[in-house]
Amino acid sequence: MIAPIEKKRSKNVLGETLKPCCTNLKTGWYRNGSCETEPSDTGRHVICAQMTNEFLSFSQAMGNDLSTPMPEYNFPGLKTGDCWCLCAARWQEAFEAGIPPKVRLSACEESALEVVSLDDLKAHQIEED
Repeated sequence: MIAPIEKKRSKNVLGETLKPCCTNLKTGWYRNGSCETEPSDTGRHVICAQMTNEFLSFSQAMGNDLSTPMPEYNFPGLKTGDCWCLCAARWQEAFEAGIPPKVRLSACEESALEVVSLDDLKAHQIEED
């Protein structure tokens, strides 16, 4: 009997098993609450960030309105405190603008490190249990 092929588990930026970003919102490339990705995700939705009004305004000004509900896409709109899988490049832009949202390191997929530095992420981490 041939053993079933196991899906390779995604790792986080700390080299550990990737944890979910959130359970109440369908975030991430796969809309499963996890910031895991695959090659066709050119935006790299891999950084689990906690939204702030300042960041949401910044994102809207950059052309990506994350605040407005879009029921046709089953998107409730985000508010302060919500966690969401952000594009790594957008988080880096917010970092460079001095307004990066806090991140949950255990839920940031390891490929984020191709765009942002671990030290920058650590400096903006959410304390986890």
